[in-house]
Amino acid sequence: MNKQLLRFGISGLLTGLISVGGYMVIDSFDLKENSIIPSASVSAQTAEEQTRIRVYEKASPSVVLIFTDKGSMGSGFIVSPDGLVITNSHVVEGANSPVNIKLADGTKAKADIVAFEENGIDLAAVKIRNQNNLPFLPLASANSAKVGQSVYAIGTPLRPKFQNTFTYGIVSRLHEGGGMIQHDAAINGGNSGGPLLNSKGEVIGVNTEIFTDTGTFIGISLALSIKHLQPFLVAIEQGNAPQIAQRPQQNNPRQSQVPELSPEGAVITARFKAGDKTLGNNSYYHAYQFSGRAGQEVTIESNSNSIDGNLFLVFPKQEKIIAQNDDISPNNFNAKIRARLPEDGQYMIVSNTFEPGETGDYKLTIK
Repeated sequence: MNKQLLRFGISGLLTGLISVGGYMVIDSFDLKENSIIPSASVSAQTAEEQTRIRVYEKASPSVVLIFTDKGSMGSGFIVSPDGLVITNSHVVEGANSPVNIKLADGTKAKADIVAFEENGIDLAAVKIRNQNNLPFLPLASANSAKVGQSVYAIGTPLRPKFQNTFTYGIVSRLHEGGGMIQHDAAINGGNSGGPLLNSKGEVIGVNTEIFTDTGTFIGISLALSIKHLQPFLVAIEQGNAPQIAQRPQQNNPRQSQVPELSPEGAVITARFKAGDKTLGNNSYYHAYQFSGRAGQEVTIESNSNSIDGNLFLVFPKQEKIIAQNDDISPNNFNAKIRARLPEDGQYMIVSNTFEPGETGDYKLTIK
């Protein structure tokens, strides 16, 4: 997961590392009201366009908007006719139950928070009250996602008026160990918990995070794989799923608590271990800061024989990521970034593990 992604709709590692996006956004519209299309238009549609229309028409009635009393907003999708809704843990954790639901047809309802995924995975479930005949989304098979396949996202980016906005893209990468799907369908804050769909309208993932250096989408979105969702649904059915969020809620470092480094030849030897702060996919991270000058060139390296590391250089003043690198190559655990600093000020280095729960030693150098 960790391209310094952070959970949608809330601030992340810094204010600038927020889970949002916005690329090729197609504003949602009521296809039922526009379902009569002249035959000439139909014949002019490409096969790809027809697939997008079909996926939206099939899936959008099952996608909902979620509001909580803590002021958060997110997306979710119905997985059973009696109103079980899957969303992200960060959308509803800390909120009082019930939460407010708005269905695709505008109907408003109450939903009880019923479960959270174990091991800090960013999944939760709510149950809409007094329902037995709601439209719901089918799930794809666990290993069906492939790099290069078309994917489709539905959710509510940024504001309630954009409910059930539809975007599309491709699978860019599969992070198998972390159970994450990297894709480039546009998502923004509020898309958290919405479905990532294949061309059959089946759920292959739950949109959870993006990597951004601008506060908006730049082409890298992350979804929790169906591999996480399927056992979660089994646990809910068997009554074994926790009813309290398992994710650490204090993940974001205050800059005053971050160790200060010298940007000239600093060497840090450290270890990721159980109990360290985590990101949304339960991967550990450490943060460091240093004072930099405008035009200064810095090289930051993370070297390890035991953990696959990510590096991010962040400029809190501008709320943006200056540079990032997850690996040098698939067979090399080391990470390295070079950057020219845009102006005088305090900079932050974030080092984290590629896989959830990964522990081990690393050496960080900056020069």
